[in-house]
Amino acid sequence: MRVLMFGWEFPPHISGGLGTACYGMVRGLANCGVDVLFVMPSASGDEDQSFTKIINASDVAVTEETVDSINFLRKVEFLRVGSNMVPYLSPEQFSALIQKEQCEHAENFKMKFGRKYRFSGKYGVNLMDEVVRYAAVCGTIALQRKDEFDVIHAHDWLTYLAGIAAKRLTGKPLVIHVHATEFDRTGENVNTLVYGIERRGMLNADRVITVSNLTRNIVVNKYGIDPGKVVTVHNAVDFAPGEEMAVTRGVPEKVVTFLGRITFQKGPEYFIEAAAKVLKRCRNVRFVMAGSGDLMNRSIRRAAQLGITDRFHFPGFLRGADVKRMFMLSDVYVMPSVSEPFGISPLEAMQSGVPSIISKQSGVAEVLKYSLKVDFWDIDAMADAIYALLEYPAISKIAAREGKDEVDALKWDDAARKISRVYESMLR
Repeated sequence: MRVLMFGWEFPPHISGGLGTACYGMVRGLANCGVDVLFVMPSASGDEDQSFTKIINASDVAVTEETVDSINFLRKVEFLRVGSNMVPYLSPEQFSALIQKEQCEHAENFKMKFGRKYRFSGKYGVNLMDEVVRYAAVCGTIALQRKDEFDVIHAHDWLTYLAGIAAKRLTGKPLVIHVHATEFDRTGENVNTLVYGIERRGMLNADRVITVSNLTRNIVVNKYGIDPGKVVTVHNAVDFAPGEEMAVTRGVPEKVVTFLGRITFQKGPEYFIEAAAKVLKRCRNVRFVMAGSGDLMNRSIRRAAQLGITDRFHFPGFLRGADVKRMFMLSDVYVMPSVSEPFGISPLEAMQSGVPSIISKQSGVAEVLKYSLKVDFWDIDAMADAIYALLEYPAISKIAAREGKDEVDALKWDDAARKISRVYESMLR
């Protein structure tokens, strides 16, 4: 089995769980005998290619045949006017995007034959430009390598247009992998453009893979997708093997950690409110909010208003070894997501032996028994759960021991086998 896979990021250069999931999935597929060509907007050259071949879209020139064949891309141009906030952008970045559209709109979407586009692979003001251009380049790659793959696999909305382009140009079956939806990222205040791209990808797909039953229900009920072609494959976890770290804690207090994007979806403000309640009951604790995002400044201000900044830390975005180090320094991990399609970070924490608290509004709650579960909005229950894990060693030890055993059993090879069966079902 050979797969042409479109993704937006790949370790070591990641912005969240998407890149981590792609890495584990591709390695698991390789162990199952599936060959993957992984296309990303901008490769740095230091990606692990021992089990896959990375194709850098920035190195590929768009062909005339590709541009002529992808007429549907031009429709995206007209949908952009009046769109809501683009995911991952701050208000300031969004304002810059609107100004850029007014000045450069026509030129930005003029595809030029034989031209290479340098992609940033980031989530900045040029995001929509890159999504459309990436689709055109991926169409070219699909045509050039038509005989090298059997199935197309596209991850998250950023690559759905690329998946559709590759399918239309080659006739190969398409799998759309839903790691998150616009309803997860923004609640009910959806960006109609992103929603439209997501729905178009799902409608054009031969199969849709969702990372949880929670996400599957959203796909079926809010996007109107035939449930017969939607399959749930839960994510897994696997820290890459490495040398043991020697970590020295610089403070005597216990540490409670939040690690993720500081955005509406991840529920950082509920974590702050719960932290304030815990600190009223015990002072022998520090809280860490590791990550970045549009709610960072507001979160810092709220911590200051609550008078807890002497016990609350914002180290910024962490990756790689720093993530492992943070878990090794933590006594409790909290994922208070408002809507989390899955959630790999608590798996990583529990694999590191850290007892975890997760929101009931997360897909990972479907597969975990030994994490404490609370409603994201119930800051009293969240504070009680944190306090229990900090102050009652028996509870903490059981959660840590049983949780690690539970998570160690969630292997990417098992998830990959389920995905390979999805591929096979389309080729019968």
